[in-house]
Amino acid sequence: MRHGNHKYKLGVKPQHRKALVQNLSIELITHGKIKTTETKAKAIKPFVEKLVTLAKNDTIANRRVAFTKLNNKEAVKALFETVAPKFKQRPGGYTRLLKVAESRLGDGAKEAYIAFVE
Repeated sequence: MRHGNHKYKLGVKPQHRKALVQNLSIELITHGKIKTTETKAKAIKPFVEKLVTLAKNDTIANRRVAFTKLNNKEAVKALFETVAPKFKQRPGGYTRLLKVAESRLGDGAKEAYIAFVE
């Protein structure tokens, strides 16, 4: 049975999906806010939330785990030094999804902003 095993497939192969989630997460960590399709934003939300929870405890082991998930030194450094300290006292819910009213021009896809909660 696959109860509760929902995953956003995004219409791509698993390797592409992993790379897409990884790259969008790196952009979110470095910029603090990104605009993407609503489905992609919903797909990266749990990934980023788990990374921030991991980064709240700054140890070498946690930095290595974060590096294996992101594969980007600058993003790991930003995650541990700028993003995670803001959320030390917060128990969860580090990101916010803001849906955009108008659709994308080319294909009519619903868009959304994903950003860290202030």
